[in-house]
Amino acid sequence: MVEEKTFKVEAKIEAAASPEGFGPVAFTAEQRAQVERLSANLARAAVTAQGAIAEMALRQADRPAALSPDPFHVAPALTQVMGRLAAQPDRVMRAQADLFSRYLDLWQAAARRAAGEPTEPVVKPARGDKRFNDPDWSDNPVFDVIKQSYLLTANWLEGLVADVDGVDPLEKRRVEFFVKMLTDAFSPSNFLASNPTALKEVLSSGGESLVRGMENFQQDLQRGGGQLSIAQTDYDLFKIGENVATAPGKVVFRNDIIELLQFSPATETVCEIPLVIFPPWINKFYILDLRPENSMIRWLAAQGVTVFVASWVNPDAKLATKTFEDYMREGIYEGVAAAMKQAGVDHVNAVGYCIGGTLLSATLAHMAAKGDTFIGAATFFAAQQDFSEAGDLLLFTNEDWLKDLEAKMDEGGGVLSGQSMADTFNALRANDLIWSFFVNNYLLGKEPKPFDLLFWNSDQTRMPKTLHTFYLRKFYGENALAKGELVLDGVTLNLGDVKIPIYAQSSREDHIAPARSVYKGARLFGGPTTFTLAGSGHIAGVINAPAAHKYQHWINDKLPPTLEEWQAGAVEHAGSWWPHWAEWLKAHSGKQVPARDPAKGPLKPLGDAPGDYVRVKS
Repeated sequence: MVEEKTFKVEAKIEAAASPEGFGPVAFTAEQRAQVERLSANLARAAVTAQGAIAEMALRQADRPAALSPDPFHVAPALTQVMGRLAAQPDRVMRAQADLFSRYLDLWQAAARRAAGEPTEPVVKPARGDKRFNDPDWSDNPVFDVIKQSYLLTANWLEGLVADVDGVDPLEKRRVEFFVKMLTDAFSPSNFLASNPTALKEVLSSGGESLVRGMENFQQDLQRGGGQLSIAQTDYDLFKIGENVATAPGKVVFRNDIIELLQFSPATETVCEIPLVIFPPWINKFYILDLRPENSMIRWLAAQGVTVFVASWVNPDAKLATKTFEDYMREGIYEGVAAAMKQAGVDHVNAVGYCIGGTLLSATLAHMAAKGDTFIGAATFFAAQQDFSEAGDLLLFTNEDWLKDLEAKMDEGGGVLSGQSMADTFNALRANDLIWSFFVNNYLLGKEPKPFDLLFWNSDQTRMPKTLHTFYLRKFYGENALAKGELVLDGVTLNLGDVKIPIYAQSSREDHIAPARSVYKGARLFGGPTTFTLAGSGHIAGVINAPAAHKYQHWINDKLPPTLEEWQAGAVEHAGSWWPHWAEWLKAHSGKQVPARDPAKGPLKPLGDAPGDYVRVKS
């Protein structure tokens, strides 16, 4: 089969290369060897891809049909948008005329360039768009026209939707997101025939790049159990407890929900009041401890802080009915109680990161209603309390989505798979987290680079059905906490009752917890609140060690009604926001006391950090 395909490809190449197409040209022995190598590798790549797809089909054969005419539940929103456009034919005609005019400009520019005249591009990629970095996208006239044609069409289509009025804002955003997904998917950079980098790689490698690419494709299908799971890094290179999550410490407490880790001190004396960190349970805690040089845990220990961190369980079907109240009681209440006993204090300071911050906020309101004073000051990293402007994740939380999600969790024994969570977050940044790896792994045939952050990003945990649906409905759907309507354990929660000092951090480019959303939440607390805005996004904006000298942050002691007013009065500072936070934290952490050895406290160590829960894979 391969030999037959090779012969046909060689014949076509020889015929196409002949003068006037009248007959085959004479190849040198070296050229013929190159053609044979290329032909054989193209056939090998095709056979590998066919085999992988056939195996995928066999794996899926005994599963329920998953096809849906509208898997993104965009049809109702799209109907609204198209209805408004149909009601304004003059606007559509102007938009079409503008697109045609832009195409005329492009064709004229291409003609002038072919005649040797200097020209300026009609349209350029957006700043930071890495898809068209190869010089051939600009230097080669053919690829330049392909690129600009795509950008003109994509920008026009996205702009057409963005300019529609008279449509529910959330429904409009849903269509905008869907259209962006489509335009990203149809980028010429995602196809072999229109990607100059991939074509050059095919020729220079004699087709071996495509063979490697299809082998990568086959491996990703196998790792995903018949579903494509695009590799983002070299997963075998990283070992938890060996080259990530290496900060020394002990597991000092464990229940069904958390392992509480106490980390070893790095100074002879420490602040009297310890710090307990509650990271998001969607991911593993070691985002705070990837490498020694960017480990927040190690940095805090070096500042003289006793650090406790909750390592959340990776739940299975046995924990499917765990509730938000369970996570509050067994996670925060019991974790704080264990830290107080271990440190010999009557209260602690706490940190909540992302969804862990949302839980901490609700718990603080619960404590305030009960008169508990177990937490003296609280910090929030990229955490939301007010979900009215919660970013694109809002698009995945309408009732149609939730019904599909519940069905998926029922199929999984009452938990949502970690891969499903990863797919959702990857979709929010498809060009960076999907298509760039699609091109690198399959079209270029390269292995993804080793990157600890992407290893962590892929190490998602499962979600219990009861907890997850409650969170999505009550916070994203109803915004109940911000409205003062959330009830936990029979207590109606009011963030205005929380009078303790609050430090709220947000990041300027955060697409999961947008800065405006975090700011609105920060203003809900009833006590003194410090708000800080960091450069970069949801992860890099938070995990930014001072030694890296990266990004910047803005400080403003006031808390006016809007983020825009806050920004107008904020002062920009170079580098990490951590030192500013550490100064605030120490002001609420009491006197200096002898450093605490986690192995010698009242709680008997249950094992070494990073513990057992963090090692459980989904």
